Amino acid sequence: MATRSRVVFAAFCATLLLCAWAGLNAGSADKKLDVFLIDTEGGAATLIVTPQGESLLVDSGNAGDRDPARIVRVVTEVANLKKIDHHIITHWHGDHFGGTEAVAKDVPVGHFYDHGPSVEPGTFEEKFAWYLKLSEGKRTVLKPGDEIKLAGASGSPPLRLLCVCSAGLVLPNKDGSQPKHDGCDKHPPQPEDKSDNAASLGFKLSFGDFDFLDCGDLTWNIEHRLVCPENKIGTIDVYQTNHHGLSNSNNPALIHTVAPRVAVMNNGPRKGGEPPVIAALRSSPGLDAIFQVHRNVRTGEADNAPGEFIANAEEQCDGDYVWLKVDASGKTYTVAAGAKGKQYRFQTR
Repeated sequence: MATRSRVVFAAFCATLLLCAWAGLNAGSADKKLDVFLIDTEGGAATLIVTPQGESLLVDSGNAGDRDPARIVRVVTEVANLKKIDHHIITHWHGDHFGGTEAVAKDVPVGHFYDHGPSVEPGTFEEKFAWYLKLSEGKRTVLKPGDEIKLAGASGSPPLRLLCVCSAGLVLPNKDGSQPKHDGCDKHPPQPEDKSDNAASLGFKLSFGDFDFLDCGDLTWNIEHRLVCPENKIGTIDVYQTNHHGLSNSNNPALIHTVAPRVAVMNNGPRKGGEPPVIAALRSSPGLDAIFQVHRNVRTGEADNAPGEFIANAEEQCDGDYVWLKVDASGKTYTVAAGAKGKQYRFQTR
């Protein structure tokens, strides 16, 4: 994997000066698709900006001052946005929705999406009264097969965001004719996950030939159902590792079937990025690179990506992010660990 990545980087160096990131400005000016994995120290917050400048914030990190401030900074200062058009909450754990109310106070949010009430004990209407009030009249509960309609730019490739899983359900089989593939039998079920992780809302974002998969904290058994007995997702380009790279998620049956070229991991210094997941990614056919928001300080060099693929090398950090930019044709994309990190270019599938 590291050797392939160095080859990719060497080929890219020749054009790096011509393609340098000019201030990381996102939006409609360059007709490109931008994705930022914002550091929430083992939580989740992913900002997507379409070629038309339409924005989606997926999750909002933890409550408190740190994570909302980091999110708002990327939204307003890096992506140069004045509002968030769509806010997706993948599931009801505090490291994924904790910053929502604070972010919405600083940046207007147009519409909210979630998988419905938490499956965990407690009355949702009482526990999340603040959210129901905040999202009143502008909330949609997504089901597998639903889409969030995004405006396409003139002359740009098609843009589509498809819900692939929600509330423990997955996309239906296409026609039942696809044979069971090898990965299905090699990874038996784990004990049933009764937490809201298993109910995570997941989606595939497509821009021309480019495909990005984010399934929140989806866990092992539901991941298996996404690709077994048939692959309901197809192959993808970039996989945001599920559940911060924890090993009760990231079923090799899923990883090896969707076969990403690049994996990006929203782990923290002491959360996620576990060795079995690193191993499963490295053994996936066609993988070129793994990018991490943090170095896992609990493990050694062998169980982390090379340093230039890690946005935050130290446990105490300023919260740098991993970013990727898909070109206007949807044929190539650039990924970097850190706002000023080395830029690596990849071809779409």
